[in-house]
Amino acid sequence: MVKRQKDGRKSATRNSANIGIIGGSGLYSIPGLSDAREVRLKTPFGDPSDAFMIGMLEGQRVAFLARHGRGHRISPSEINYRANIYALKTLGVQQILSVSAVGSLREDVRPLEFLIVDQFFDRTRLRIATFFGGGVVAHVGFDKPTCPRLSKTVADACKRSGITAHDKGTYVCMEGPQFSTLAESRTYRQLGFDVIGMTNLTEAKLAREAEICYASIAMITDYDCWHPQHDSVTVPDIISNLNKNTANVQKVLRETLLTLGSTRECKCGSALAHGILTDRKLIPAAAKRRLGPIISKYIS
Repeated sequence: MVKRQKDGRKSATRNSANIGIIGGSGLYSIPGLSDAREVRLKTPFGDPSDAFMIGMLEGQRVAFLARHGRGHRISPSEINYRANIYALKTLGVQQILSVSAVGSLREDVRPLEFLIVDQFFDRTRLRIATFFGGGVVAHVGFDKPTCPRLSKTVADACKRSGITAHDKGTYVCMEGPQFSTLAESRTYRQLGFDVIGMTNLTEAKLAREAEICYASIAMITDYDCWHPQHDSVTVPDIISNLNKNTANVQKVLRETLLTLGSTRECKCGSALAHGILTDRKLIPAAAKRRLGPIISKYIS
């Protein structure tokens, strides 16, 4: 059954979840969801990538979204990141587990292993990565772009699941959709970056503005193009590793949900407390309506 709502804020009263799961390449659904229903939302920023699947998994109510749409129809530069994160906010989501496929820039970070991202470096050019503007200016802290508490919970879940995972590392986010040149790949290695992908930084920025905890599970599919024994990135190789990684990440997600509480002992939930600079009396009514789910607790 598909529930269509023109206003995401209204739909949240009937369809809600505390935890959001965003699936990247290879993860287009979550097996085992009980009491599941498909929900389509519209936002002031346009349509999300696909319908949300909302249901129960390991005792937690979750909302799942396929980042690229089911069938992988949306390229990294075309993803409506603002609509995706805004919709999760209106559903009541406070914690996001983000899954993505990446290439490794380190010899010891091997294909089929995971890396729990704690830093990002921005190499994108075509993204809108803020909800603000249009009469409202806000600046949020982003020195620690992922939630340390949520990331540790995921790292611990990897250990219990028997999955080799590196508990920190820097994700350089490129525009794509082409893979790196050899010069770029070598430069990223010299700069000390650990993995390379095309999506997670933009999500992390918007999640921080929306005061949602965000953890990034980077699934290693290849060595990018720098490795002398793996000097080209091929789609068949990536797909093969994606399928193996997908089975493993489903174990990790389930194990994470088993131990993930609803109490947030972190600063993510108050990221905007001192971030809105605009005089409240000068914020346009249209902006208040557009950003209501995000700023309402700070705007009288």
